[in-house]
Amino acid sequence: MANYLIKRLLLMIPTLFGILVISFIVIKLAPGDPASLKFGGVGQAAAGLNADRGTESAEKKFRERWAFDQPLHIQFVKFLDRLAHGDLVLFQKNQPIWSELWAALKITVILNSIVFLLIYVAAIPLGIISAANPNSPTDRITTVMLFIMYSLPSFWVAEILRMLFMGWLPILNLTSRDFDSMTTWQQLQDYGRHIVLPVICMTYGGLAYVSRQMRAGMLEVIRQDYIRTAEAKGAGRSRVILVHALRNSLFPVITLLASLLPFLVGGSVIIEVIFQIPGMGLLSYRSMEEREYDMVLMTLMLSAVLTLLGILISDILYVVVNPRVTFENS
Repeated sequence: MANYLIKRLLLMIPTLFGILVISFIVIKLAPGDPASLKFGGVGQAAAGLNADRGTESAEKKFRERWAFDQPLHIQFVKFLDRLAHGDLVLFQKNQPIWSELWAALKITVILNSIVFLLIYVAAIPLGIISAANPNSPTDRITTVMLFIMYSLPSFWVAEILRMLFMGWLPILNLTSRDFDSMTTWQQLQDYGRHIVLPVICMTYGGLAYVSRQMRAGMLEVIRQDYIRTAEAKGAGRSRVILVHALRNSLFPVITLLASLLPFLVGGSVIIEVIFQIPGMGLLSYRSMEEREYDMVLMTLMLSAVLTLLGILISDILYVVVNPRVTFENS
């Protein structure tokens, strides 16, 4: 197992480098750069510069400082050097990215951890119940409801919930203005009321998808010969489902970890923008608008790392849930 983990971790290095190169090129292909935004229009007024005097000089010096006037490969080398030294910056504010990145990351990780917990706690039992009673009224009703949930766009649901619960629940931000003056219990209540609507919008789609994957995996397993043999030997239906079938039917759900784990740092851009949640999604959106290359690349790399770790964790969990699977064939 140790050799397998070392090999997989070493393979992540060229993969991450390739992702970084492609991401850097794609971002640089977008029109505009931090200099044009900083010293053009509103940027000039904010900097106190006259459009006819000093602007071109300031913009030229800015590009020279950050090598934006250099060929693409030189810009990439400069970026790697700053990355190696931890000198990534917000160009518009001329300050390191780390404080804003850390603040947004904490919010997104906490919020998405709650979402993931709700998804799996609800989806796995729903999938098991549907598969254990195929084509029953319960299965049909559950299937229709989940397909409807999965088909509803999150931005549409978010706007509907905002209109329905306006005045009942907070519809913007994560805390109230007087949050700091509240007691601990009041702060927990305030935070809970603020996250209700965003959590619903971020949960229902994943819940519908994961539960359908769980149902499909369970149906495939309970049709196997060894399940019929267990039933023929007198094992109860619940024992057959929960003991003999459950572990093998978890494979599709485990596979989803690789795609869901990046949301821990990526967040939901649409939901965070609608509810003005200062998490990674909103931060990424604003960083792309402002051409904050360092921040965008760092968020992309965090998502890439979590994707690769999700795949690795999935491979390990395959062996945990089914000892017949080995690291050589996982």
